[in-house]
Amino acid sequence: MLSIFTQFASWLSYSVLQLEPGSRLADGVHFFIEDTSKIYALLFGLIYFIALARASLNVERVRDYLQGKNRFLGYILGAIFGSVTPFCSCSSIPLFMGFVSARIPLGVTMAFLLTSPLINEVAIVLLGSLLGFKFMLAYITIGLLLGIAGGILIDALRAERWLQPFLANQYSAGAEAVSQVSAEHKTLTLKDRHQFAKQETMMIITRIWKWVIIGVGIGAFIHGFIPQAWISENLGAGQWWSVPVASLIAIPMYTNATAIVPIMETLLTKGVPLGTTLAFCMSAVAASLPEFMMLKQVMTYRLLFIIFSYLFLAFTVVGWLFNYVVF
Repeated sequence: MLSIFTQFASWLSYSVLQLEPGSRLADGVHFFIEDTSKIYALLFGLIYFIALARASLNVERVRDYLQGKNRFLGYILGAIFGSVTPFCSCSSIPLFMGFVSARIPLGVTMAFLLTSPLINEVAIVLLGSLLGFKFMLAYITIGLLLGIAGGILIDALRAERWLQPFLANQYSAGAEAVSQVSAEHKTLTLKDRHQFAKQETMMIITRIWKWVIIGVGIGAFIHGFIPQAWISENLGAGQWWSVPVASLIAIPMYTNATAIVPIMETLLTKGVPLGTTLAFCMSAVAASLPEFMMLKQVMTYRLLFIIFSYLFLAFTVVGWLFNYVVF
């Protein structure tokens, strides 16, 4: 049975727009309409209910809790906290600055920063519907492990010496931002929680709606206009070099985990191996050029290079693992 989104896309593409079924333009437009409507429906529903549940979360209390824990447990908690915050890579940076200003170990803070863009509640649901529960669990596990391992590496290198020393005022501003967020999460009535959830839903939608359209648009273009034979020949044969190349070419992109799912779906349907697709998507989400431009405000080039090298190596290894071992 066709989903309501498929039926809507077929009606709009073939009946309203009068596109010829089976043509490249019709395939691309149908893909765009179906995935855009499906993603926005999930976004509005899931973000609202997640925000409703998070309405009483005290971010400052979480920060204080992380600060007082065993270091290794701190890495785990930092990664878990990153996984449940619905932020893209760039919007995680103010919280990162707040954690640094609170003198939480940089590795714990880095575990949060690396995990936050990789694991997104909406994207996890979409990935589960696309690739199944087994892959969804594998992806969550990989995202958490990458954040924890990155935090351990950063502390082992004593990387706090490579933070920008003259940005103390910005760190203080970050801490004030965290305190402001926590002030909004005191004990609330059901009506207050509804209002908070509605405001947060609109705030997140306002921030990411264009990236969903861009992501789906790229996916629709690949789906409708790039021949499957070309993709299969260049990336679909599972060549060892296709994984690092996929990671590198994704760097100029700036998107989030939600917007990357339709691109991932298109690459998979075009015959690109799962590991190569995963390396491309993870790199676009967590190692994008805009994120590193923002991080330059708080880190020196040496630390940025270390983080980039770690992510590139990690995504490449994960891609090879999924291509040749796991799936």
